[in-house]
Amino acid sequence: MFDGGPERRAPIRAPAAFLLKQAPVPPKRREQSWPLEEQGVHFDLGHVLNCAITDTIEPAGPGSLTVHHAGLWECELATGRLIWSGGVYDMFGLERRLPIDRERALALYTDRSRAALEQLRAYAIAERHGFTLDVEIRPEAVAEARWMRIIAAPVIEDGSVTRLHGIKLAI
Repeated sequence: MFDGGPERRAPIRAPAAFLLKQAPVPPKRREQSWPLEEQGVHFDLGHVLNCAITDTIEPAGPGSLTVHHAGLWECELATGRLIWSGGVYDMFGLERRLPIDRERALALYTDRSRAALEQLRAYAIAERHGFTLDVEIRPEAVAEARWMRIIAAPVIEDGSVTRLHGIKLAI
């Protein structure tokens, strides 16, 4: 899937409007965002990766990646509560099944990646678009930074975006 190593695209910077919590700014590159209208109201990314199977594979230790290097995630917008499969915990260097909130997870992203993620997240929620973004994280149990690809889509219930969900891939 990723021949010759990961693509390294510089994340887009958050504009001043974003920092002031104004209207979301659309992504600068078309391939970062895709409208849900193309897929219908509900786009379930969970069918792509069967975590019931992959979560049975335990890593060698905290911060080690299992053979699948991927996981599913979900974020409840009202509470900021995160739900992660085992593969996501592994990528962030955290012990599996520990309660995790959005603030703790965001602290593990580099500044540039966190700003790009926040910009695309705001746009995804406001415009009901999915997005793909490569980010750099600094896992807790690992000395070096690592790259991860986030694929996300909003979940729309009763006409409102209530959650974001998707896949995280180690790249």
